[in-house]
Amino acid sequence: MSRLNESVARVCGLLTRADLSSDQTVKDLLAESASRRHLDLTDLSAAEQAELIASRTLQVLPDVNALQKAFTEASDAGRAFVAKFGIDPTAPDVHIGHAVPMMILSRFQRMGHHVVFIVGDITAKIGDPSDRSAARPALTDQEIASNLATYRDQVSPFFDFDKAEFRYNGEWLGDITLPQLIEILAKIPASMSLQREDFRNRLAQGHGLSIAELLYSVVMALDSVEIGCDLEVGGVDQLLNMQMCRKVMEICGQKPELVATTLLIEGTDGTGAKMSKSAGNYVALNSPATEIYGKLMSIPDRIVVQYLKALTEWSDTEIDVIERRQQQGSIHPMDLKKLLAGEIAAAIHGVDAAMDARAEFTAQFSRHDFSGVQSMPKVGREMLNETLGALLTKVLRFLPSMSEARRIARQNGLRLVIERDGQQDQIALDESAVYRTMAELLEGLPSGINEKSAVVYIKSGRKVARIEGIGMS
Repeated sequence: MSRLNESVARVCGLLTRADLSSDQTVKDLLAESASRRHLDLTDLSAAEQAELIASRTLQVLPDVNALQKAFTEASDAGRAFVAKFGIDPTAPDVHIGHAVPMMILSRFQRMGHHVVFIVGDITAKIGDPSDRSAARPALTDQEIASNLATYRDQVSPFFDFDKAEFRYNGEWLGDITLPQLIEILAKIPASMSLQREDFRNRLAQGHGLSIAELLYSVVMALDSVEIGCDLEVGGVDQLLNMQMCRKVMEICGQKPELVATTLLIEGTDGTGAKMSKSAGNYVALNSPATEIYGKLMSIPDRIVVQYLKALTEWSDTEIDVIERRQQQGSIHPMDLKKLLAGEIAAAIHGVDAAMDARAEFTAQFSRHDFSGVQSMPKVGREMLNETLGALLTKVLRFLPSMSEARRIARQNGLRLVIERDGQQDQIALDESAVYRTMAELLEGLPSGINEKSAVVYIKSGRKVARIEGIGMS
């Protein structure tokens, strides 16, 4: 039995019998997953490796058999199989949607293959046009440098960079000459780009299309040529770009790379839209464990299994056990969602941080007791003359804008919370409260809040801050 199968057997034993509401059970499961994220997978055969990769992709091109064959051929030739993933630094945050292909690339590394993580500091100047109705705003060199400054740290939980490569495509794209580029472009039919549905839609709607956008996939393909890529992993929205990589590699006299596409996970807002920075429905990898945990607890129940498949080390066998228990009614949906939130928080911050986040969430939203929360932000006395909207958007940064603060208020999501003598009272704040100072809002509270046994909090959705200078300050 392989090391992976032994781990799966241990987890299935827990999932079959254990109470998933138990903190100890959850901690045991998170510890097993943490161990698996570093598990040596070199004892898997080429067929087993290909099957494991295929189980977490939407499609492998040309097919899974070609992937198995490529593993064997690389091994027989005495060279490393090279797998690649690239990301353009169009924003400072990497989010968990990007982690879907990174999870697969992490498995490649543990199988003993060579992984190259590429940051597109040159391709970011164009901006990936895939699925966009208009061109991206141009980024300056300074903006790109600022965005990518922490990328390696953000993705490091998924890779061992003592063995994997972290590269910038400016290392080679900056040296490409015009004659070299023309030689490649002369062999690519214009129809290959213009057949893209997103491009056709934009032209039909009169939005226009720049020559730079048409060249994006060709420029991106030169990354694969540079590293001699065997397989590229990317979201399904990157399929046409990756097919261009295959074409350009062939033009350059190389064997075309294999392609593995991954699911675009839904965002956290429950609308069904894919996770994206522009939609604001994402979870950033550089968020604290408590924030990652809390945002994941807000996702709809219907996408929990989708997240388990895309963002955890769980196998289909383990997820089948969970789905059977769901059908039997022996797992509460909230307990499963807490386990998912713990799995993802632990992948980024470790098991202890994930369990602390679980405890804080339970204190806030299960027991309705904020006093046990250790990392809660505070509103000091000096801030009481700020408007509630300014506090939420500029000081606490709970919300991105005043319009969002008003929207939350309309949905009954802005509240003052009073805790005293083991009891909790909540006062809903209407839209007009966004423009009033905290001092004004506090004046309208019931008598008795200055007693030492009382503590007052401001709550915006799932985010909570303690107001200092009231009660037990």
